Amino acid sequence: MGLQVENLSVTLGGKPILRKLALAAGEARFVGLVGPNGAGKTTLMRAIAGLIPFEGQVRLGGQALDAMASRQRARAIAYLAQGAESHWPLETRRLVALGRLPHLEPFRRPSRADEDAISRAMVLADIEIFSGRDVQSLSGGERARVLLARALAVEAGLLLVDEPVAALDPYHQIRIMEVLRAYADQGRIVIAVMHDLSLASRFCDQLVLLDEGRVMATGTPDEVLTPDNLKSVYRIRAISGGTGDERFVLPVARADNARND
Repeated sequence: MGLQVENLSVTLGGKPILRKLALAAGEARFVGLVGPNGAGKTTLMRAIAGLIPFEGQVRLGGQALDAMASRQRARAIAYLAQGAESHWPLETRRLVALGRLPHLEPFRRPSRADEDAISRAMVLADIEIFSGRDVQSLSGGERARVLLARALAVEAGLLLVDEPVAALDPYHQIRIMEVLRAYADQGRIVIAVMHDLSLASRFCDQLVLLDEGRVMATGTPDEVLTPDNLKSVYRIRAISGGTGDERFVLPVARADNARND
């Protein structure tokens, strides 16, 4: 299943947010959307998910997004919004089970295949220990992992996650990135909004650098996170190095030519 985004533009409240963006991802790809605050990363994610109107074309598996039936789209795309929360006192496994709703026939109980998908998602997100507990009794970081498990339980070909490690401690940041990497390696596509450039460079196959609603660079982490790009887009100087699991990008100072705040 491949993803193609062509000439995508979004205007919200009369203000242009995205301008003729293009993006392509093939099978087994982990794509990181990076860029400063206000660059348009979340808006792009929501457009791909079909949650906001846009101009242009989004194709998944060669099929236009707007040609998909709502149930087909719900099975094909899973979306975890930034700061997603659960406001109801649900038992953890029941909350994760909500990810299987697109697969259930009306008035039918979850099948064995559904139950297995729920269990796989809970194992991946490392939340089996919370099974049986009220999700409201968990910490913010624990709830974030439960909500990720709900998205994983869909077992969609395209998983969209907005800042998936923002509320997590360092151990679980790495753990969740490993989960997303493994999900992509199963032949699916993962697109994640990322602010931690070290984690993005370590786990993602491809980065898309956005600024002011435009794609400024796309390619491998080494091709995108260059000193010139970090200076012109992020307005920083950074130290980067390492290979594989030890790659890092460490901001050290504002760039000399930084614009006035």
